[in-house]
Amino acid sequence: MKKENESLIDELNPKTCFFSNFPPKECGIATFTKHLAKAMDKKFNPKLKSKVIAINDEGNMYNYSNRVIHEVNKNDIENYIDISKRINAAENIKIVCVQHEFGIFGGEYGNYLIPFLETVNKPVVVTFHTVLPNPDEKRKRVVQAIAKRSAAIIVLAKIAGDILINEYNIEKNKIHIVYHGIENIAFQSPDIYKKKLKLENKTVLLSAGLLGKGKGIEHMIRSLPPLVKKYPNLLYLIVGETHPSARKVEGEKYRDELISLVKRLKISNNVKFYNKYVTDSELIEYMLACDIYISTNLDKNQISSGPLAEALGYGGRAVVATPTVCARELLAEGRGIVLEDTMRPELFTEAIDRLLSNQELKKEIERLAYAFSRKMIWPNIAIQYLRIFNKIVQLREETTEKFPKIKLSHIVNLTDDFGMIQFSHHSTPDINSGYTLDDNARALIFSILHSRIYQSDKISELSLNLARTYIKFLEYSQEENGNFKNNHKNEEEITNPHSEDSFGRAIWALGFTVYNSIDLDIGFRAKKLLEKSLNYINNLESPRSKSFSIIGLYYFYKSSNNPAVLRIIKELSDEIVELYNHESSSDWQWFEPYLTYSNSKLSESLFLAYELTANEEYLNIAKKTLDFLCNLMLIEGEFCPIGQNGWYKRNGERAFFDQQPLDVSDMVLAYITAYKINKENKYYDNAILAFNWFLGKNHLKQMIYDDASGGCYDGLGRHSVNLNQGAESTISYHLARVFLEEQKKEMKKNGDGGRIKKSEALTI
Repeated sequence: MKKENESLIDELNPKTCFFSNFPPKECGIATFTKHLAKAMDKKFNPKLKSKVIAINDEGNMYNYSNRVIHEVNKNDIENYIDISKRINAAENIKIVCVQHEFGIFGGEYGNYLIPFLETVNKPVVVTFHTVLPNPDEKRKRVVQAIAKRSAAIIVLAKIAGDILINEYNIEKNKIHIVYHGIENIAFQSPDIYKKKLKLENKTVLLSAGLLGKGKGIEHMIRSLPPLVKKYPNLLYLIVGETHPSARKVEGEKYRDELISLVKRLKISNNVKFYNKYVTDSELIEYMLACDIYISTNLDKNQISSGPLAEALGYGGRAVVATPTVCARELLAEGRGIVLEDTMRPELFTEAIDRLLSNQELKKEIERLAYAFSRKMIWPNIAIQYLRIFNKIVQLREETTEKFPKIKLSHIVNLTDDFGMIQFSHHSTPDINSGYTLDDNARALIFSILHSRIYQSDKISELSLNLARTYIKFLEYSQEENGNFKNNHKNEEEITNPHSEDSFGRAIWALGFTVYNSIDLDIGFRAKKLLEKSLNYINNLESPRSKSFSIIGLYYFYKSSNNPAVLRIIKELSDEIVELYNHESSSDWQWFEPYLTYSNSKLSESLFLAYELTANEEYLNIAKKTLDFLCNLMLIEGEFCPIGQNGWYKRNGERAFFDQQPLDVSDMVLAYITAYKINKENKYYDNAILAFNWFLGKNHLKQMIYDDASGGCYDGLGRHSVNLNQGAESTISYHLARVFLEEQKKEMKKNGDGGRIKKSEALTI
């Protein structure tokens, strides 16, 4: 019965339908469509699924997956019309996305597509993978006819949009730019993959893709003799089989010519061919093993290149490229080297030597390339496609409750025997940055809750081991007077050893651990530390440190019913209320004359104090202040935390950047707490919306959580993401994720199905 219900739901849910080549057919468009459909399903399933109309060449049949619902004979015009009628009859198909390349469709310049577009009554979005300048009249008319019947057009380069506007007279407001997608691969050194592919001690140059005349490989090969003389360990890999269309016409003629050229130049030990249509995983390994990627295409009008995009994004590789439209755009602003011409070997020689002889230049190019490529990872491409589709027909909300699985890899990566390391260069921990109590206290909360949620799973033992490391760190950090030292093994250990916030976070972590730990020893050790620190709480002046302490003492009181603990909670809460009464007004519902970091903790602490005391004043202020934050931070359906570059002073201008994962995480936890205590749907809805900031629902439409590493980027700026994945940001993401997981399980247990009826919260 369950499978039948799931099948029925699947049939009722809206679907996108891609019209394209599709694997096992071997071509770049087929691979692109596979990745795009997979990315959209992974991001938005089960409420939105992707199906495919696959195009077959004359006489060729393919063993497609069940994603393919219809097949079209490329050269049968009646078949196009028949399929369009079938699509019209499928009520759950809401939009068709054509992946367009002129050679894919039958007829002159692929004009057999036009009868399909004239007959189909579903809205159509067309992705032009090729846009040629200076079109002849026939090509121009075909493109104009396609554009006229399209609700939107997607191009893979800005200049392609300009050509459509200026040379094809296409409406500007129809055109959207979405770059070629790539897998999310962590920034890393090539050494590991060189060893795996038995390329140790080689300086590896790589060109990849289907081989055929027009690739320009011969000019690159001619550039090698002087390079080989200077760098004897140089190896040029040419990876990919001959293009099926070229092989059908002339067999392996082009490859044989290249092999003969290599022999004549006497560089056979420095050039290797891998004659195979490589799998995605194989291509990634070759990309990661190379030192420099070489793009040799002779067609200057090429607007898209999967391998070129992948070279930027797969670990960040320095690229030398011929001056195609695609290369000039992707490698602009120092992201690679674009040659002046396509057919001059000496230009390749000069550019490659420049990179190999200047490692600092090479590293800077790699850094810029990798940073730029983050907008092109498939989850971000899926977000951009859905946003375009939604402008045409509302398929589903961009806010999702389908969250990535909790992944401990980067937390483990950041944690050594002493504790959690503070900073990272990309995803590589920077041991010189030392350790902080702040990070290890937050990590303790995460590991304790994770181990409790998954206590029936083997993974809980891993999180318990992490918790043992973090509780040991807190034990090491505590001083005789009950205070805690914040900074360890870094410059600030001497200059700035303590902070009130870190003390408050330690109390929060210890109280939470006493109440939630499934390991009695960890719980006992936390209780001992907390009891020793109770008297020091009287020294606190910072509102945030008081709020962190209230949250920790809330859990401690629930485990002990100690009236002395409740008295401290009341005293701290009354002090926070006094701040509110002094600073607040009708237009400024807040405790201070400014908003900075972790603002929502003040509201959250009063919600918890209300639950223990039933003091209505605590509840009223908690609601007013959290709603005040909500009105500031929910902008046009997206969560926008206060930026740390200036914060927000009363009667001043708020800063929007740089946005920090810590503040988003704190808002998620505050919303969850408010929902648990006040039972208003809007708080749960807003927790989901705020969490989606990590998943791309932000002003850059980019993932802040890195699913490849299990880490979280350190911040969101006006134009880019901070790609370092330090402890604060990574634990902030995982805290929000695990508290949401706990809430969803609790709701499911209580029969709420993991999702409460949608409220009006998203329209604030």
